[in-house]
Amino acid sequence: MSVLEVKGIKKSFGKVEVLKGIDFCLEKGEVLSIIGSSGSGKTTLLRCLNFLETADEGIISVNGKTIFDSSLHKQLSDNEIRENRLHFGLVFQSFNLFPQYTVLGNITLAPSLLKRGTPEEIEAEAKALIERVGLTDKLESYPCQLSGGQQQRVAIARALAMKPDILCFDEPTSALDPELTGEVLRVIKDLKSGDSTMIVVTHEMEFARNVSDKVIFMADGVIEEFGTPEEVFLNPKSQKTRSFLNKDIETNG
Repeated sequence: MSVLEVKGIKKSFGKVEVLKGIDFCLEKGEVLSIIGSSGSGKTTLLRCLNFLETADEGIISVNGKTIFDSSLHKQLSDNEIRENRLHFGLVFQSFNLFPQYTVLGNITLAPSLLKRGTPEEIEAEAKALIERVGLTDKLESYPCQLSGGQQQRVAIARALAMKPDILCFDEPTSALDPELTGEVLRVIKDLKSGDSTMIVVTHEMEFARNVSDKVIFMADGVIEEFGTPEEVFLNPKSQKTRSFLNKDIETNG
C-alpha cells in the first residue's frame, strides 16, 4: 500500500491555474525529487500537501486513509487541518527557526506542546536527533550563532521530532552557498538509509539523480515526466524535460 496517494490536485490563485491535475503515489521509504523551472507549481504542490494551501480539487490519502477529498464539498476545521499536517514534516528554504530558543529548545517545543512523551523522553529523542544531524556540540546554541547549513540541519531535526509519515523539503539548499549545501544534502542522503519517506523540491540535479527513487519533472502546472532517475535524466520522453535538463547542463556544466 502506498504511504501517499495524490489524485487530481488542482489549485488556482484568482484566474491563474497553478496546478492543473496532479497524480502520483509514493511508497514507504522512497525519496521523490520534484524538479522544474520556477513557476512550474512545485512549491504550491508541497504547500497543498502540507495544508498551508487548500487544493481546489483532488484527493490526498496517507496510509490508505483519505485526509482530503474536494468532492465532499466539506471545509476542513482548524483542528482537522492541524491533524492532517501531522502526517507531514516540512523543512523550509529559509529555516524558520525560533530565534529565542536554543537548538534543543527548537526541537523539543512542538513535541512538548503536543505532549508526545514525558519531558525526559522528549529531550532524549531530541538529543538523539541532534546527534544524527551532527550538531551535538551546538545543543545550547541559538540560531543566530549558527551557520546557514547548521540552521537547516536543526530544521531537519525539528521536523523529524514529530515523527511524520512523510518528510517534505522545499528547496532546502537554495539559501546556502555550495559548501553548506553539501552538508545539508549529506544529512538528507543519510536519512534515506533510515527508511524515511521524503519529498524533495530541489534544483540540485546531481542530488535528484543520485538519491531519489523517483523523479517528477513539473512544467506549467502538470507532471510532464515521472519515473526513475535513469528514466527521467537519461531517457526523457518529453521535449520540455530535455530542454530543462540541457539548460541545467549549460548553466552548471
